[in-house]
Amino acid sequence: MAEDVKPTRKNLMAIEDRIELSERGHDTLEQKRDGLIMEFMDILDQAQDVRANLNQDYERAQNKINMARAMEGDVAVRGAAAALKEYPEITTQSKNIMGVVVPQIESSRVKKSLDQRGYGLLGSSARIDEAADAYEELLESIILAAEVETAMKKMLEEIETTKRRVNALEFKLLPELYENQEYIEQKLEEQEREEIFRLKKIKAKKEEEEKEERAAEKAAAEAEAATAD
Repeated sequence: MAEDVKPTRKNLMAIEDRIELSERGHDTLEQKRDGLIMEFMDILDQAQDVRANLNQDYERAQNKINMARAMEGDVAVRGAAAALKEYPEITTQSKNIMGVVVPQIESSRVKKSLDQRGYGLLGSSARIDEAADAYEELLESIILAAEVETAMKKMLEEIETTKRRVNALEFKLLPELYENQEYIEQKLEEQEREEIFRLKKIKAKKEEEEKEERAAEKAAAEAEAATAD
């Protein structure tokens, strides 16, 4: 409440400093929010492409594995899968986007040659190889999707946090500061007018007293002159 603020020039200066700081902070946060939204839209476009590719890779992998099972049988497919000796490795790093730390996922040993898959040329077939290729591509798409989706989620969270801070400054803190500033300025103006009125009264009273004093001196001088005559 503005009435809770003591109307002094010191408080007025302090509020003006807070207003200046809050306005700068508001402008900075608005710029950050707009920049985050632009970055988010770029990531969103990328995410839509990644999702589309992921769906295509999933459908292709499903078709390939179904074909391999139909042509080679479940036992052969399971045996080829069980022969795998080298598994993919996933490492995560981080990168900074407009002050937001998002993960950067690196993968290795996802795509494999025939000998790296463990089952060898004699224990495989073209259908199984195609299914393995399709699922390796699917795994790469899943890793990329995980990176993009996580980045998008973190960016969205930061956008919402920044928007709340902008709104808190714009609709709560700054209006309160402006109200307090206006209240103190009005009170100081009233005090100044009262002080001017008081000084005028003092001046008028002093002038009246001086006038009476001069009149008394004049009357005394006249009386003295009349006595001398």
